[in-house]
Amino acid sequence: MITKRIIPCLDVKNGRVVKGINFNNVNDVDTPVKLAEYYSSNGADELVFYDITASFEERKIFTDIIRETMQRVFIPVTVGGGINTVGDFERVLSCGADKVSVNSGALKNPQLIDEAAKLYGSQCVVLSVDIKRVDGKFNVYLNGGRINTGKEAISWIKEGVSRGAGEIVVNSIDTDGVKKGFDLELTNEVCEAVNVPVIASGGAGCADDFINLFKTVPKVDAGLAASIFHFSELKIADLKNKMKENDIPVRI
Repeated sequence: MITKRIIPCLDVKNGRVVKGINFNNVNDVDTPVKLAEYYSSNGADELVFYDITASFEERKIFTDIIRETMQRVFIPVTVGGGINTVGDFERVLSCGADKVSVNSGALKNPQLIDEAAKLYGSQCVVLSVDIKRVDGKFNVYLNGGRINTGKEAISWIKEGVSRGAGEIVVNSIDTDGVKKGFDLELTNEVCEAVNVPVIASGGAGCADDFINLFKTVPKVDAGLAASIFHFSELKIADLKNKMKENDIPVRI
């Protein structure tokens, strides 16, 4: 049976890991390399790095931090932020990253997914989607949740997979940083719509939130969280032990 993955997310701004609520009110946490090394040694299945202002500031991603991190960690790492061309994919992968996450860049140029999948394989292409409810619909946002595209989320995700995205990260703006549980309705809709791995992101406040996610949406492949891990509110080892107690397949 395929194990469920636990993935800490490192949102990086100006070389520091930060965390906010509903994509706003961002606070400083720690250095990305130090945190990545800690998680790699303490049970994380993968890591996700987001340069959260690269797209908004229209600049390149922080390759120096990626390169140093990859020398110190021994689990898969996905990197995103400011990915707008296949050259950006190449630059990130050449630093040692295992997968590249594309969000705003794919919305502006959907063909980027096709090109990257053809060059590097679908397993390297992660489509990250920032989603918020607007008038009862799931709308896609870009530039770190700053701009409502008006695009319906499920149809965009299905298009992304048809173009070659090999994994989907569902970022719920509604639940981000609130710590009252994952967006189960949204996550389930995405899991039912596509046949590639889906990662739920946004809302984890305790171990039971992960248990509820994996029990309620059995097709979801992973739970991604930030502040609950960064501030030591929950240790990954303790979470995984509780998952095992609840008969959820997990790598201990």
